[in-house]
Amino acid sequence: MVLPISYFLEHPFQNWTRHSGDLLGSVFLYVDYTVPVEEIRKELRRIVENNEKWRGQVCVLQVTDATANAIQLRARVDARDADAAWDLRCEVREKLIQFLQEKYPHGLPRVRTEFQEFSAGGLNPSSLPLARAASMKRST
Repeated sequence: MVLPISYFLEHPFQNWTRHSGDLLGSVFLYVDYTVPVEEIRKELRRIVENNEKWRGQVCVLQVTDATANAIQLRARVDARDADAAWDLRCEVREKLIQFLQEKYPHGLPRVRTEFQEFSAGGLNPSSLPLARAASMKRST
C-alpha cells in the first residue's frame, strides 16, 4: 500500500516499532473451570522454550474472561517478525489443545444441561414437540 506523505501529516498515527520491531502473538483458548491453569502455564513455557521462532522475552498465560460455561485463557508469546509470530501462534494453539486432550480431557469446554422432572399437575410431556416426535417414531 502506498500513501502520500500528506496523509501522515493530516492523520495522527503511532509508530509501534519505535523501540523494537518484535511482535507479540496471542492465542485464546476456552477451557472448563476445572482445568489446572498453572499446569497449562508450565506447558506453554515448555512449548516455547523448544521453539526457534520464540524470541525468548515474553511467555505469559492469563485468565482473561470467565463466562457461564468456560474461562478464556490468553497465551502471549513474542517473535522477531510477523511470519514467525503467525507460525508460533499456530504451533502454541495446536500443542496446548493436544496437551489438554491428553492430560486434561475434562478441561475442554462442555455444555451443561439441567433436566427437570414433570409433576403430575404440571406440563404434559407428550404435548411437547420433541416428546411427540419421539413417540411418533416409536409407534411406526
